[in-house]
This record gives sequence, structure tokens and C-alpha cells, in this order.
Amino acid sequence: MTSHLTPDDLAGWFAEGNKPRDQWCIGTEHEKIGFCMDTLNPIPYEGERSIRQLLEMLANTGWQRVEESGKIIALKNGMASITLEPGGQLELSGAPLATIHQTCEEATSYHKILKGISDELRIGFLGMGFQPKWQQRDIPLMPKARYGVMRAYMPEVGSGGLDMMLRTATVQANLDFSSESDMARKMRVSLCLQPLITALYAASPFENGKPAGLLSRRGACWLDTDKQRTGIPACTFEDNFGFAAYTEWALDAPMYFVIRNGLYIDCAGGSFRDFLAGKLPQLAGQFPSMDDWELHISTLFPDVRLKQYLEMRGADAGPWPWICSLPALWKGLLYDEQALTTARDFIADWSHAEVSQLRQQVPETAMATQFRDTSVLKLCETMLDIARSGLENLDIRNTAGQNESIFLAPLERAVESGQTQAEHWLNLYHDQWHENIDRVFFEAMHA
Repeated sequence: MTSHLTPDDLAGWFAEGNKPRDQWCIGTEHEKIGFCMDTLNPIPYEGERSIRQLLEMLANTGWQRVEESGKIIALKNGMASITLEPGGQLELSGAPLATIHQTCEEATSYHKILKGISDELRIGFLGMGFQPKWQQRDIPLMPKARYGVMRAYMPEVGSGGLDMMLRTATVQANLDFSSESDMARKMRVSLCLQPLITALYAASPFENGKPAGLLSRRGACWLDTDKQRTGIPACTFEDNFGFAAYTEWALDAPMYFVIRNGLYIDCAGGSFRDFLAGKLPQLAGQFPSMDDWELHISTLFPDVRLKQYLEMRGADAGPWPWICSLPALWKGLLYDEQALTTARDFIADWSHAEVSQLRQQVPETAMATQFRDTSVLKLCETMLDIARSGLENLDIRNTAGQNESIFLAPLERAVESGQTQAEHWLNLYHDQWHENIDRVFFEAMHA
């Protein structure tokens, strides 16, 4: 008789991610919002000028096709992949790499290939966090079964879920840990700093063709998407936080689906805890596999997500220089022991309630947000100082003799000016653009 999984088994899955320091890597994921160059309309999935055609052409450059129901939905190349988000956003999930220099080379190579194909198809891609002009109903849906389940369920549990799926784009950094205790302190530091990241990377001030009254419209989406699977889990602030505590939180977060024989079975709102006991109504008497657990974990969206590594999820997508800055920032904060200790001391007395409140405020006022007796701008200055010192301590150099702190340049300019990318675009909108939203498509387009 096959033994059934226990919560300890599920917690053990996270522990399999423990890696010695000399094996730590960083993965970088970045999404882009596509549009047709002549009409500025979203790119359809089918047709002569389409997402499907783009993927087919990318497949001819050495990427391997991934299909669902006979339609190409993704590409793979080693440990890297190109995938479709629900509204046709194109995402590169980069390979785990040892240095930020390699990360930037990977991103540069990808953009070079993408630009050649985009020029031929007469399409462009926006480096910003939210579709600036088109409404939900204007966005074409992608042919992935999992998105159908999510689209049906999202409106039941929050007002922001469909916008998050269809109209947002982000850049994300994935980092390793050496042990449960190392994971716990990195989780605590990164969850506390995530609102600062949202503020610093704010690059989505428009909605439906006009200013949204927010600097990170993307960040605002997450405030009411599905509170049981998003935000800052309270357990992460407890002294005994570890793999078991995160497992308990994940067991109580609602399910979306399971996969059987290649088909998605809608279990939206169901309990993995019930599934563990063989009591999931859709699969009565059946018990989950570790693959089911891994799939469930991938459908949870806290600001920092634990898998067999940590995913930093707080930033808007932005212009090209900002892509490499995010993994550089997090590497400087978390991979140098002295910097991590300094960062831990920096946020040591921040409470869950305070950080949650800060998370609520920064989408509107970004670096001008007040925290205790200071501003988020001042906090960002300190955060950058810590990251820079960490990268300088690690001192990993390129062929020109520069260490990875060079990738912090766009962040340093933003903090020095006190102005986010969102505020820069808003100033242009009200001045040089004469309130013509179409101008942002070319100002924010990836070269």
C-alpha cells in the first residue's frame, strides 16, 4: 500500500532547496506588455501578426516548443523558458546564473532576438507595470486551461485579480538559501523591504488612457486580488517561522486546480488540507502527489514566495536598465553575510502590521510615503547603501574590472532625484505629450 503524504513531507519539499553558498545562483524573470505598432492595440493570439506567430519565429532561433491542445504556449531552452501570461504578456524566465553580469548578458541576448522578430511583425513591447490604455475587455485571452479556471474564480475573491492577470507586468528575482534558518531570515528581510521595492520600481501610473491616481497601478492590483494567497503571511514574522509554518499557511490557501492525464480539473476554492485527507470533492478518495503540492505552491502569490528558492515579487516591470538592477539589488542585500546582517538589523523591529500598512500606501505615493518618522525615500537610500556594500564585498567583476554594483545605477539615479519612473512619465504626459497617452507606448517601449 502506498503511504500518503503528511505535512512533514510537504515541508520537506522546501528543504530540498537548501544549497551550500558556493552553489547559490540568481534567476531573473521579466514580463512585457505587447502591442501592435500601427494601432497600439494588444496583440491577438492568432493571426498573421500574433503572439502565436511570434512564438513560432522564436522557436526557429533554437528554443523548443511547448504546446497545449495543439497550440504553442511556451518555449524552453535548457533551464530558461519563454511563457505567456493570461493577457498575452511575454515572460522570460531566465536560467539560474552565478553572476549579474551573466544575467545581463542573458537579457541582452533575448532582447536582441526579440527585437529582430518584433520589427518584422511590426509589434512592440512596453517596459512598464500596467497596460496604460486598454481595458480588461480589450485584452485577448491566451489559450491556457489554467487561466480559464483562474479567470472564473478571481472575481469571487477580490476586485483586482482580473486586472492582475490581464493588464500587469513585473520583473522578479529568485534567490537561494542554505538552510531553514537562512531562508527564514531572508524571508523576513525581503518581506519587510518589499514595499520599498514597490515604491522604488513604481512604473505604472496610467489606466484606461489617463493617470490612474497611483504610481504603481500594478501594486494596487495586488491589494485586493485574493487575500488568502497574497500579501505578507503573518507566520513569517513569528520567531519560530520555518518550512513547517509556511506549509501550514499554504495548506489553508485555496486551491485552483490539479492536473490529471494532462487535463486541468477545476478545484477553485478547495482545500489542499482536505486533499491531503482524501476529502477533496473533485477527487474524492484520492490523495495528492508531490507534483500536486508543487503545482499548488506555484498558485500562491505572497510578496515573497517560497518554493525551493525565494521569489521576490514586488516590482513593476520597467525600462531596460531596470531589469538587471533588481537581481543585483537583492543579491547585494541577501548574498553577502555582512550586508544581510545589516539589513536584518535595519528592519528588526518592524511589525507585521506596520509593513502591511506600508504595502497598502506605497502604490499611491511611492517614495514620498511616510514610515514612522521618516520617508520611504530615506529608507530606499539606506537599502541601496546596504546592497551596494554587499556587492562591493562580493566583488564579482566583469572583463572591464567592474563589480556588480554597476547595475544599481538606475536605482541610484531615482533615489538621488527622488523621482520614480512613474512620476517621470506623468510629468511628460502633462507637459510634452499634451495628455496624449499614445506617447507612452514609444517612450516606454523596449528598444
